[in-house]
Amino acid sequence: MKLLLSEPFETLWAGKDAFAEVEALQGQVYRELEGRRTLRTEVAGCGYFVKIHRGIGWREIAKNLLTAKWPVLGAGQEWRAIRRLQEVGVATMTAVAYGECGSNPARQHSFIVTEELAPTVSLEDFSLDWPQHPPAPALKRALIAEVAKMTGAMHRGGVNHRDCYICHFLLHTDKPVSAADFRLSLIDLHRAQTHARLPRRWRDKDLAALYFSALNIGLSRRDKLRFLQGYFRLPLRQILRDEARLLAWLQRKADKLYARKQRYGDAL
Repeated sequence: MKLLLSEPFETLWAGKDAFAEVEALQGQVYRELEGRRTLRTEVAGCGYFVKIHRGIGWREIAKNLLTAKWPVLGAGQEWRAIRRLQEVGVATMTAVAYGECGSNPARQHSFIVTEELAPTVSLEDFSLDWPQHPPAPALKRALIAEVAKMTGAMHRGGVNHRDCYICHFLLHTDKPVSAADFRLSLIDLHRAQTHARLPRRWRDKDLAALYFSALNIGLSRRDKLRFLQGYFRLPLRQILRDEARLLAWLQRKADKLYARKQRYGDAL
């Protein structure tokens, strides 16, 4: 069994069964599946997000593996990803409680509790009206540079997100947002994987997800090139040469996505 508690849970659950206590937490439920529960709760006036994993069973594990998907077996993936991101300087959540019980991966009981990041707005929502109402150029450039920096540091640190969309980059709004003064945090790491060295295919999948999620926010070609320079930290000419295969693949995927959307629109 593994159990790591920080305040306020270290005091709150002292001498108690932490696994029973976390199951008893009440609040707004965001996701309720057979093997996983996600909710927001408040303790001593502070908000926390709780993810409880109860095992998905051997059948679901086999189903994932047969379809070339790595199953989420417990809260350990998010715990390890948070720690690694903090080590490499990527702003993310703060975990205040983590527990893991049982050696059977199909029935393992685990949980993670993280501090709520508030007030914030996702980059997806923040950029929703950019095509109609473009942001200040300096702010757009600064946000692109920061997302590139964070994603690059995450990948160089051996972490792939597996849900690397702009909705999982939170912009802090506790003070006015400007090009010279803003903060971003990366969230929702329950599917993230941590490696000694990140395989290229996982890097490319994250970049594809990020690219697709930003297709409709009005980015120019120059904006995309600016992201590439910030992510790879290399001269643009070298990036375009060395990553030609990746860039062509991303464009093909984008073309297919637009084609599917066009067919769907015609059907309406």
